[in-house]
Amino acid sequence: MAHIIVVGNEKGGAGKSTVSMHVASALARLGHKVSALDLDLRQRSLGRYIDNRRRFTEKSGLDLPGPEYHDLPEIDKDSLKPGENIYDHRLSAAVATLEPDSDFILIDCPGSHTRLSQVAHSLADTLITPLNDSFIDYDLLAHIDGDGVKILGPSVYSEMVWSARQLRAQAGLKPIDWVVMRNRLGAQRMVNKEKMEKALERLSKRIGFRIAPGFNERVIFRELFPRGLTLLDLKDIGVKQLNISNVAARQELRDMMKSLNLPGVEVDF
Repeated sequence: MAHIIVVGNEKGGAGKSTVSMHVASALARLGHKVSALDLDLRQRSLGRYIDNRRRFTEKSGLDLPGPEYHDLPEIDKDSLKPGENIYDHRLSAAVATLEPDSDFILIDCPGSHTRLSQVAHSLADTLITPLNDSFIDYDLLAHIDGDGVKILGPSVYSEMVWSARQLRAQAGLKPIDWVVMRNRLGAQRMVNKEKMEKALERLSKRIGFRIAPGFNERVIFRELFPRGLTLLDLKDIGVKQLNISNVAARQELRDMMKSLNLPGVEVDF
């Protein structure tokens, strides 16, 4: 049975699609068969990322490992029973079709609350929540007092994850491994950065998630998207010597993949 990875939060700009593409491509490069779904049916950032990769490889004649992208299947509305939601069926049909031939199914969620995103979270074996290093983004997980210390209560996204966990428990499925990823970090050690680190550590114990390292804020990620490339592809396209920033970014990817503790994955790049 495929291991389902869901990348989601309810706020845009946290780097979900960049994380999704690098995780999926890294798994493919490590020899796993990876299927990818993009639930942002309007913007399709992950879908466009993979489309860009396909066009680049066809034009350059390169054979780069990567995920197989799939659109959600269409469902005949007349086949639904009263009260059933068509989006539930589209996602469940996609997963059922992909599971037999996939080691991993990666689902990239939109930066907003949708029915598709809600259902996807209940399917997650591993949930990755990229989070900018800001208390604006922290508010996605919990409300805090003015000093940034006392937790006043969970926020809407944490409540949705809690509901997804309850649904899985009722269905007899294993618990979600929730990983909050500190993403788009600044290079400098700042007071806000330290306060965020401590606040996340406190919250992780209260609502039950692991903290993992993500990517620093780097220009390279914006440069890779038009060709659909990842950090692991640079040498394959002829970059003979990586600069210091690229080497550091590859190490960040390596640390990120190791921290996910995905089943059957040995990170050796």
